Amino acid sequence: MRRLASYLLYVEGDTLLGQTFDATNLELRGEPFTVAEHVGRSTGFNIGASASGTGMLAHAAAILHRGRLTWFDRAGNSLDSVGVEGDYSDFRLSPNGATLAVSLVDPKEWNPDIWLIDLVRGGPSRMTVGSALNAAPVWSPDGARIVFRSNRKGQTELYAKSAGGGGNEEVVLTYETQHAAGIDTPNLVCSDWSPDGRYVIASVPQQTTGDDLWLIPFSGDRKPIKFLAPLSDQIHGNFSPDGRLLAYTSNESGRFQVYVQTFPLSTRKWQVSTDGGYEPRWRGGGREIYYLSEDRTLMAVAVGAGPSFAVPKTLFQTRVPEGISSRRTHYVPSSDGQRFLVNTQSLDASPSPITVVLNWQAELKK
Repeated sequence: MRRLASYLLYVEGDTLLGQTFDATNLELRGEPFTVAEHVGRSTGFNIGASASGTGMLAHAAAILHRGRLTWFDRAGNSLDSVGVEGDYSDFRLSPNGATLAVSLVDPKEWNPDIWLIDLVRGGPSRMTVGSALNAAPVWSPDGARIVFRSNRKGQTELYAKSAGGGGNEEVVLTYETQHAAGIDTPNLVCSDWSPDGRYVIASVPQQTTGDDLWLIPFSGDRKPIKFLAPLSDQIHGNFSPDGRLLAYTSNESGRFQVYVQTFPLSTRKWQVSTDGGYEPRWRGGGREIYYLSEDRTLMAVAVGAGPSFAVPKTLFQTRVPEGISSRRTHYVPSSDGQRFLVNTQSLDASPSPITVVLNWQAELKK
């Protein structure tokens, strides 16, 4: 059987390129050549193409979660929308509710950048610029700064910048500091900033335990501290307004549910959802917790003294993108819990077709 030539395939923009690869000497040969156009790539930098050892190649165009950020009342009535239609990987309201920080995916480069949208006067302003991934913006408790993740140096690190747009970016957490703390796959996603300003909480995928929750201090050496790390996934960490409780999503039971844990950590823990759930958020004042059920219905749970948690109540059905991920935001509540900004999928969204080429290398010999 004749051995097929070895090639390295990679994407630049939306073009799939190939280059001859010498597997014996581990060297590239010749010049890059075009294999296919309009090939997609995820925000995690996985290309939408796969080649087999028999000469077959499959590739797909963009797989974007196009939608509109739309306000709804508690009954599910649509009120108005924010910004343009696009793929919003995550978004957060400022503490005063006047500004929205969003990560909007560039449909050409497949990288999200962070934009600030003035909800009072209208109009967006760009906060980050570049070819790297800039995502997961989280507001400081006073609304003065935003922390976010970026892979501009190859590995995911955390940066902070003034929410006013001026000044320089500050490196909050380097790859080296993560590695020294025992984080073996530096691809963390920050999800909240503690009300006292001392910590950012992030989910970190680990090779042996799934996603763990870690605390990143904003003082001292900023060495990450492991908070929750059982043999399951822990994501969507969200502090209560008084900072004494932490809501999060876990599949420790074999199914994703919403839990509340004391902060600092103790033996006290409560399961809030009763029939599956993910992505918890607190109402201002801490009197309610919201979450999405498995069928993407928005749920509400009253929180009493103790704390105590009431039976979940249905608010309304959403059209958020499918799938549970630490890397996507599907909704945020207003501080008073009367409105919800929901990433509502476009009704005309259609799956991206997959193109299969039986012997793609044959074209190279013509």
